Amino acid sequence: MELQFDSVTSGVIGGFTPVQKEYLHGLLNGAATRMQAAGAATTEAESLDAATVHGTPVDELCREELWKHEEDPLEIWQKLVAYAAENRAPEAADLFRFKYQGLFYVAPAQDSFMVRLRVPGGLMTAHQMRGLAEMAEEWGAGRADLTTRANVQVRELEPKNILRVLKKLERLGLTSRGSGADNIRNITATPTSGLDPNELLDVMPLAEALQDAILHTRQMYDLPRKFNVAFDSGGRISAVADTNDIGFVAVRVTAGRSVPEGVYFRLLLCGITGHRQFAEDCGVLVKPEQAVAVAMAMIRVYSEHGDRTDRRKARLKYLVDRWGTERFLDETESQLGWPLLRADLAECTPRGAIDRAGHLGVHAQRQAGLHYVGVCVPVGRLPVEQMRTVANVAEQYGSGEIRLTVWQNLLIPHIATERLDAALEALQDAGLKWHAGAVMRGTVACTGNRGCRYAATDTKAHAVALATHLDERFPMLPPVNLHVTGCTHSCAQHYVGDIGLLGAKVNGAEGYQVLIGGGSDEQQGLARELIPAIAVDALPAALERLLAAYLERRREGEALAEFSRRHTSEELKALCAQEGCETL
Repeated sequence: MELQFDSVTSGVIGGFTPVQKEYLHGLLNGAATRMQAAGAATTEAESLDAATVHGTPVDELCREELWKHEEDPLEIWQKLVAYAAENRAPEAADLFRFKYQGLFYVAPAQDSFMVRLRVPGGLMTAHQMRGLAEMAEEWGAGRADLTTRANVQVRELEPKNILRVLKKLERLGLTSRGSGADNIRNITATPTSGLDPNELLDVMPLAEALQDAILHTRQMYDLPRKFNVAFDSGGRISAVADTNDIGFVAVRVTAGRSVPEGVYFRLLLCGITGHRQFAEDCGVLVKPEQAVAVAMAMIRVYSEHGDRTDRRKARLKYLVDRWGTERFLDETESQLGWPLLRADLAECTPRGAIDRAGHLGVHAQRQAGLHYVGVCVPVGRLPVEQMRTVANVAEQYGSGEIRLTVWQNLLIPHIATERLDAALEALQDAGLKWHAGAVMRGTVACTGNRGCRYAATDTKAHAVALATHLDERFPMLPPVNLHVTGCTHSCAQHYVGDIGLLGAKVNGAEGYQVLIGGGSDEQQGLARELIPAIAVDALPAALERLLAAYLERRREGEALAEFSRRHTSEELKALCAQEGCETL
């Protein structure tokens, strides 16, 4: 019989008939049988050809590499159809493969799927935001979650709706393809790129160009582990490029240097803060028009030579550790077919000051008479009604453009001076603020144990409560970044916060390890342990004591990170000594 797959256009409407389900089971079982038969009939010569994956013997591959070797995660459409038809979760291997479609089954935290998008540079339209609100309302949790990679997740999706979700994204001009597992994650960029009067280069087109190259290059979906890339415009707002595997940071070279004057990128390599390492300058300048080609070449080198036997040592850092930077650059040049431009960092003009609060509030753009408004979205949770308000304000008062940031908030640009008050009033009426206290404006949190099986704590609830409490207690506090993560995967990058919290169990209850003194960019440094473990209820008082001492004893203009770094761990511990602290 001819199957009428409404799922091709709008998901599975009304479900499959018993005959259709039987056909699908037969189709999938037949495919599996043919795969097994083909494997059994493989000749000795064919076995030799297939005996390695990028030079690694198949019998040495880690579990996930074997899953990819056995079945291409990008070629599983019929499995998506079958799981949706039966409204059930995938098996372990398919659970991993589904991440290549941007679909994450997050049980036992939630008995449902999460879809993660790809939004290059965090740039999206009001139409897309409105469409995501429809998706979240009809099939999801009634909200979107903004992430620390300037991205969007929609949660609590039943298996029966996954095809509807993917087709909805296609119609919106969005995709989730390759947003998880061993792929290049969302390409980040300075959120004010093209708007900032002080920037050196509009990097947004490069983020979009790299996204296009990835989506249309099969090898970009064949990596040993995840991979992060960022483009920084060199202006007042940072893209936190030094936390990425590859960071392109715009710089200016003036006349009289060994290279022609102009704007280039400094190339940073091997940021992986969860493994306690920032991306380091590798002595290379890249012309803007060459940046995408250089990124693709480096990713190819990583794909062909990264470790596929041990996922704990599979990130780019470990390849460069094994080879050394110079060999990695030599291999990149072999891929490119032309030499990279080597130049010392001293050849470049120092960067101007970074505005740590510039992602919130009303700011003048480089375009005369226009402003962007940075909207506070506490820990990234944006209900559907507020999603619609953001879309409406962007359309009615701006250009229809919305920009997401790595601080889990958003910007609405291109608002004319004469329309600014009306736009702010509309945001306020929806409960959306463009200002926040010193702690809340710099607070980010991972999903936490309400949506992630790895997390030990309810990070988002704890982060909002703690930031709110500290802002009420210290209304004149300078900017403080609070990073709250639920496990050692460090999705909220607790090592780079002024205050970093890592979820832990304290006497069987929720608590945190507390770290102090982290920072990125001009304040770059890894946070060090302050409290091994403290119960959630005892945490506010301990941090109150610390911040009170900081305000009383700091030097003029001294940031919390600087204050903490000139004190010993013992001195800082004495400042926040508090009952309830335990040893992990």
